[in-house]
Amino acid sequence: MRLHAQKAEPIEVAELPDAPGVSSSDSAQQISSSTSTAPASTVTDGKQTKRILFIVPNFRSVSADEKLPPQSSKEKFKLMLEDSFDYSSFIYVGILAGISDAQNSYPEFGHGGVGYGRYYWHQFADNLDGNILTEAVLPSALHEDPRYYTLGHGGIVKRSIYSVSRLAITRSDLTATNSAHNTLNISEIVGNGAASGISGLYYPSPYRTWTKTGQRWLVQIGLDGASNLVKEFWPDINSFVFHSKY
Repeated sequence: MRLHAQKAEPIEVAELPDAPGVSSSDSAQQISSSTSTAPASTVTDGKQTKRILFIVPNFRSVSADEKLPPQSSKEKFKLMLEDSFDYSSFIYVGILAGISDAQNSYPEFGHGGVGYGRYYWHQFADNLDGNILTEAVLPSALHEDPRYYTLGHGGIVKRSIYSVSRLAITRSDLTATNSAHNTLNISEIVGNGAASGISGLYYPSPYRTWTKTGQRWLVQIGLDGASNLVKEFWPDINSFVFHSKY
């Protein structure tokens, strides 16, 4: 019966006000206000900052849903230099050198100031080798994008899997049709493997074996995977814990 009544008198229904005491203009204003303010709560979702906690460089991270033009080779080399010679990189290398020294990873290096110095410059060279190959040389040659594109949406498990999967998958540079597509991350996989092989030139001879080279390669891949996880969830930590102060 209600359906039949609505069909019989469409004009009367159309003339009824939206709600008692509320004009159609007021209703439209409320709708406009709600739609204009709705995205404000999500404006910081996946928003990356140049640094994490004012120290750790985060230059390669792209905010969620942000579309950027392709990088030129010059820009890729500039990004590599920022990552390699930023003041925080020297701190990062110092921490890794200290851990290796404490674990006596290379007894030939000794201990004390001299021993730590040997650990430090070896670690610095390892970091530089890897950055040159994975962020500049191979991405330029293979037209791969070395940046990390934040997913920013979905559950923890989904985003964790995504961030780790970026070790094997990356974006290609934009094609002539302006459509980016995923591709195998050769720069990450092969680049770190080649860097590990190069490091054998300056490590003591007992550590130039295929086994030791493979171990260095796996360690670097693991560090990059952990770095991707931190980058993925840093916007959430920054927003909810630090209220976007960093």
